[in-house]
Amino acid sequence: VQLQASGGGLVQAGGSLRLSCAASGSIDSINIMAWYRQAPGKQRELVAAIASGGSTNYAGSVKGRFTISRDGPKNTVYLQMNSLKSEDTAVYYCAANVEASLTVYWGQGTLVTVSS
Repeated sequence: VQLQASGGGLVQAGGSLRLSCAASGSIDSINIMAWYRQAPGKQRELVAAIASGGSTNYAGSVKGRFTISRDGPKNTVYLQMNSLKSEDTAVYYCAANVEASLTVYWGQGTLVTVSS
């Protein structure tokens, strides 16, 4: 599984960005796709996840502001980020979970910077 993330950038507080993650390879094996983020000096944390059945899960800090969605069964996953805050500044990583092999694949990070 290969993941290509894009869409990061610089935005003012209160603004919006949409991140994209395109999956290729053995995409039928993916059961969950997710976005994580890592701010400077902090641990990587789960932002949002979407299962192959469509159920979603969000970190409390982004609930109501971010929306994870997908285009097609398992090809591309999006993270729509609205009402961005300075504390959302981080490198955002796309991840794909393959349950059968207990493997998590990671895309390259994309930097989101929110200026206050």
